[in-house]
Amino acid sequence: MRDLLVGIDIGTGGCKITVIDNRGHIIYEGTKEIKAYKLRPGWEEQDPDDWYDSVGASLKQALLSGSFGPEEIRGIGIDASTHNAVLLDSDWEILRKSIMWTDQRSAKQAEFLSEKFGKEIYEITFHYPKPTWTLPQLLWVKNNEPEVFEQIRHVMFTKDYIVWKLTDNWSTDLTDGQGSLLVDMRERDWSKRMCDIASISPEVLPPIKNKTEIVGKVTDRASRETGLRSGIPVITGTSDTAAEYYSVGAIDPGDSVVKLATAGVVSVFDSQPHPTPISFTYTSVIPEIWYHCMGTNSAASSLKWYKDVFIGPSDNGRDRNIYAEIDKEASQVTPGSDGLIFHPYLMGERSPYWDPNLRASFTGISAYHSRGHFSRSIMEGVAFSIKDCMSSIEELGIPTNQVKMVGGGSRSKLWQKILAEVLGKPLTKLVSEDASFGSAMLAGVGTGVFGSLRAAVEQCVRIENEIVPDEKNVENYERCFGKYKSIHDNLEGIYREDQGNFV
Repeated sequence: MRDLLVGIDIGTGGCKITVIDNRGHIIYEGTKEIKAYKLRPGWEEQDPDDWYDSVGASLKQALLSGSFGPEEIRGIGIDASTHNAVLLDSDWEILRKSIMWTDQRSAKQAEFLSEKFGKEIYEITFHYPKPTWTLPQLLWVKNNEPEVFEQIRHVMFTKDYIVWKLTDNWSTDLTDGQGSLLVDMRERDWSKRMCDIASISPEVLPPIKNKTEIVGKVTDRASRETGLRSGIPVITGTSDTAAEYYSVGAIDPGDSVVKLATAGVVSVFDSQPHPTPISFTYTSVIPEIWYHCMGTNSAASSLKWYKDVFIGPSDNGRDRNIYAEIDKEASQVTPGSDGLIFHPYLMGERSPYWDPNLRASFTGISAYHSRGHFSRSIMEGVAFSIKDCMSSIEELGIPTNQVKMVGGGSRSKLWQKILAEVLGKPLTKLVSEDASFGSAMLAGVGTGVFGSLRAAVEQCVRIENEIVPDEKNVENYERCFGKYKSIHDNLEGIYREDQGNFV
């Protein structure tokens, strides 16, 4: 029998399952969407049981595919986005839907924390409080739903909830812990002081364990619910970003990754932490290596929003590949979209502005512009936002050896080219670069299928192609980027004045 490994990625938009063998060859891939609840502008919640239902349905679909048998699975690794807290009572029952990392409702709580404890929080956690973190979200619950807050006895994060449902074991890893803004980064453990600020006990937080540690095995109950055989080892797992970076072999100082997924993220790896007020500083899969990143809230989600609102799912009842259609129309438009510029601030913005009041915009619209212009401007606007982040992170002076591209948006050949030319850098595209692929690799390390973290990279990571930018387009996009920045600078004051209407 084969030694197969299952990676499960619970992304903001859906659940992805990847099954690989011990050479990194993909045996099966499948996805299921996850519902989001957007109750007000700037708000986004998800139901943890929707995550588990999606995982169960995805696993059953994978097993029914006939690509492999349940007896071949040697281990399971799970990843998910950070910051999303699952609040449970003393009976381990969910108290409310999870507030997602994209949610901006806790802006006032973040502002309060910054004003009263900002420097102290930064020194302990390497970050200032912003609405994306769990700590301000907890304070929002305390201020607005005190009856819920008083019942909190257990706090998990997205991937931890799925691990718990599969194994009945409660744990997290350091990276997810960091996403809560409750970890002392020098001690690499929960901070008593940060818990005091959050008005919670450290006892409600899960034990922090190594990412590849086996924390439990699939229970008989979970076996019935998912189709997995009972007894399969499940590792702690990590964040979706850390798993994605591992999937492309970003494990050494100087490595750089651009992630084009629901959010857009630029990260540079180094052997030392370089915390700054406008960036994220996280430990990577390799314990002694750190990655430093900035992120834009709405990347591939901008294109999905555009597709859902303005194009729709079908044409006269016939199925079609809408994203391929968008690519085709956009590819026929001149780089720069003939002056049409899009700002992707659909959910406010994180780096480098940290402004929850920013909103998306199309500017420079004329009667000449076609649907293809709007399609291309979406891709270019996201690329400009990523360049905005990269320009800021480069100011830290961390050397960059190579740039790798990951995320669902990177499957678009056109978007690859646009991003390379906007950044003015060659990009490397890997054969497999999904977070679920990285989680499967981690499961292989934890279960001994791979001898070490580096051995898994050597056996599994393969280059697909390199995208080299056209210098003429690089120069054109540099001029467009100047306009992009100027438009932001002129509009941000308007959004700030009307913040009561947005958040």
